[in-house]
Amino acid sequence: MEFFRIKHDIPFMSYGKITTSISLVTFILAIFFLATRGLNFGVDFTGGTVIEMHYAQPADTNKVRDQLGQMGLHDALVQNFGSSKDVLIQVPLKQNTSGAKLSEQVFEKLRQQDAGVEMRRVEFVGPQVGKELVENGSLALLLVSLGIVCYLWLRFEWKFGLAAIIANLHDVVIILGFFACFQWEFSLSVLAAVLAVLGYSVNESVVVFDRIRENFRKMRKTEVYEIIDNAITRTMSRTIITHGCTQMMVTAMLFLGGETLHYFALALTIGILFSIYSSVLVASPILLWLGVSREDFIKPEKTEAEEVLP
Repeated sequence: MEFFRIKHDIPFMSYGKITTSISLVTFILAIFFLATRGLNFGVDFTGGTVIEMHYAQPADTNKVRDQLGQMGLHDALVQNFGSSKDVLIQVPLKQNTSGAKLSEQVFEKLRQQDAGVEMRRVEFVGPQVGKELVENGSLALLLVSLGIVCYLWLRFEWKFGLAAIIANLHDVVIILGFFACFQWEFSLSVLAAVLAVLGYSVNESVVVFDRIRENFRKMRKTEVYEIIDNAITRTMSRTIITHGCTQMMVTAMLFLGGETLHYFALALTIGILFSIYSSVLVASPILLWLGVSREDFIKPEKTEAEEVLP
């Protein structure tokens, strides 16, 4: 389905040096922020106490934060959970204070302000568990990346696999760079969003690569850069429809999903925008730079002299 047709191919590859330079600068900045500031890991990774409170009426999260601040818990994360009457409190690991004792202190402090408050759930995450989550998350990211390379190598050709994984890792590093730069909380839900972006980005790359392979068979007397421009242009309508519909759903989560889904949706939003950019303006120029040609898919026809020779 196409909402519009572009009569003339857009010369994307003529801007290849500019777009790859912009990507390189953005990538370096992301690495810089990751190296200097690092990720602001949430309780899932660092360890701490998670407390779920229930109020008889809609809770004022600002007052809850003020009460926790009076206890010295200025770094506690307070957010609505499920409904306006339920509040989720995440307190980082404190030295010389057990999770059970800390949860009782928080409960007593909040009950001074509202006697009807109920403590529904308390969970403790130890530092060892957080360390294992970091290691397992990194391993999952590595395995997904290797799987993408193998899939594209088998389906297309090694140049396509290399170009795609560079573009996909470009998206992941930039997402992490945003979280490091602004010190947004990096939780398990954000890690899930990063892994989802990897799959989402490779899907876009596969669509473009499949059209490039088809063009090599159909456009036999056309230059390689023109083949790539045509492939990207012909998939523009599909790209706009797919990413537009996906972003509508993610935007709803971003603004209506509450604090629980906020950073998850934010990571997806950054990933969707950069996956479009990387598939078109990063992976394709790299593919051209690697020297992809018609011979990678179609064996050259033998001349009569070559056929006679044994």
